[in-house]
Amino acid sequence: MFTHIMIGSNDLERSRRFYDALFEQLGAEPGVVDPRGRVVYRHGGGILMITSPINGEPANPANGNTIGFAVDSTEQGDAWHAAGIANGGTSIEDPPGVRTNPPFPRYLAYLRDPDGHKLCVMKKMD
Repeated sequence: MFTHIMIGSNDLERSRRFYDALFEQLGAEPGVVDPRGRVVYRHGGGILMITSPINGEPANPANGNTIGFAVDSTEQGDAWHAAGIANGGTSIEDPPGVRTNPPFPRYLAYLRDPDGHKLCVMKKMD
């Protein structure tokens, strides 16, 4: 259904450092700058692109949106969360951990990136 997700940033180099650290924890390669100056991440069939807004206005996070990423283990999720905090992110919502409410038990960890975008990792628990 989706081909990619693109988010705006007011400081591409800051965002690149932040997302490089996050995606290293997921086994992804560092971001690559494309000919238009966007930072591009490819991993597991997904693409995340970070750009300065083309209309020249400041970037801002979408209210009510969350970008979710899969993790293979709770340890990987904890490492992702710690890397995000160490690189300018902010921990939000409940602390990382297993949630047992419906529809199924799952591990979740939430962050806001330096531009305020809401991010989450999830691992469905068996």
